[in-house]
Amino acid sequence: MRLLAIFLAVVVLAGSALPARAADDSKAKAATQQVETGAKKIGDGKVGSGVEEMAKGIGNTIVEGAKFSGQTIKEFFSRVFGS
Repeated sequence: MRLLAIFLAVVVLAGSALPARAADDSKAKAATQQVETGAKKIGDGKVGSGVEEMAKGIGNTIVEGAKFSGQTIKEFFSRVFGS
C-alpha cells in the first residue's frame, strides 16, 4: 500500500512538471452560452422556448464537458506514460 502511494505521488509530480497543452474547450463554451441564452429568454417572459433552449444547452454542456474532461485525462496519461 505504501509503495502504491509513493508511485502515485511520483506520477502526479512528474505529470505536473510536464508542460500542459491547451485543450479546445470551444464546444463546451458554446453549450454554456446556449444555457445563458435560454435563461435570458425565461427572464424576458418567453418561458416555453427559454426552458427548451436551456434544457438543450444543459445537455450539450454536460456532453461537451465530459468529452473535454476525457480528452484532458487522456492527454495527461499520454504525457506521463509516453503513449
